[in-house]
Amino acid sequence: MSLRINDVAPDFTAETTHGTIHFHEWIGDNWAVLFSHPKDFTPVCTTELGAVATLEKQFAARGAKVIGLSVDPVGNHSKWAVDIKDVSGADVNYPIIGDPELKVAKLYDMLAADAGDSCEGRTPADNAPVRTVFVIGPDKRIKLTLAYPMATGRNFDEIIRVLDSLQLTAKHKVATPANWKQGEDIIITGAVSNEEADKLFPGYKTVKPYLRTAAQPK
Repeated sequence: MSLRINDVAPDFTAETTHGTIHFHEWIGDNWAVLFSHPKDFTPVCTTELGAVATLEKQFAARGAKVIGLSVDPVGNHSKWAVDIKDVSGADVNYPIIGDPELKVAKLYDMLAADAGDSCEGRTPADNAPVRTVFVIGPDKRIKLTLAYPMATGRNFDEIIRVLDSLQLTAKHKVATPANWKQGEDIIITGAVSNEEADKLFPGYKTVKPYLRTAAQPK
């Protein structure tokens, strides 16, 4: 069964570069970003893991934990981390899940149930769908999914931008427009009447009867 936004993120127990984790327990009361990779020592993924390493403090400042996954044993991940630091200049301080039996990849519908039960003999092309980002809320529900082709590196600044929007809209009756960035005007949702908007967002602007904008709430 495919996973959709607002579904509960499947829980699992797995070995990582930080030891054994129970996923929901590991998330705790935080937000989480799970991003997956088809195989260790692949070029695009090396740059991506390095990019996240350089941004980890920005995720942490937003109460978000990051965790990688690659369809290879944990021992390979530790060796790969040396290359990642060499390429990016940043230490990989976040955990990377080992998924040599493809269990998590199947659980998250990145690979088909009949894909086998071992990473041995599989090429990156065999695991091409294992390039997905899941943003998960403290309620353990999926808030965002993104899937990327192998030849296109992921934009993790965009993940941070989306995280800012998710956290803002979880607290206030607002939405964010296209290309919104932290500090820019927001959209007042249809759940807010004009009378309530006068109180919550004094001086708001009516662009169209269905589109009202206001300064981002503090």
